[in-house]
Amino acid sequence: MAISNIKSMKLTQLSQTTISKIKTVRWDRIIEKHEGPEDWDSVFRYSSPEFLEIEGRWVLLPVESSSHANITILRTIWSNDGNSVTIFLKDTTYDDDPLFSGFLAVCDRLVGEDFYLAVVYHEWFVIDNALTAKTKTEL
Repeated sequence: MAISNIKSMKLTQLSQTTISKIKTVRWDRIIEKHEGPEDWDSVFRYSSPEFLEIEGRWVLLPVESSSHANITILRTIWSNDGNSVTIFLKDTTYDDDPLFSGFLAVCDRLVGEDFYLAVVYHEWFVIDNALTAKTKTEL
């Protein structure tokens, strides 16, 4: 199934085999001074994540689905081969201060699947560098 043909993607639509694959993937985090590698099994155990559509592609981040309305995608960098994406985002669920609402996610496409899964999720100070190019036309 091509990503562009999917109207919405939900975890409940995935097979148990795919869910099991996701649960074994490890991801790195630095959130509220808590560091460490985690596995996706713990995300499912302690929260209710759900897919986000980002630029027509489905991405699973380790955030509560109830936070989706508070997430703004600030910048994405897709790999040339289409297998990874780096996402800079702002999540104002708990605070809208740029010092506390920014996050950086690195996501990889799961082998054999049409979605991306966070393998890194870190806090990031929202920085708007006026002197860095944000589009190809600015280069």
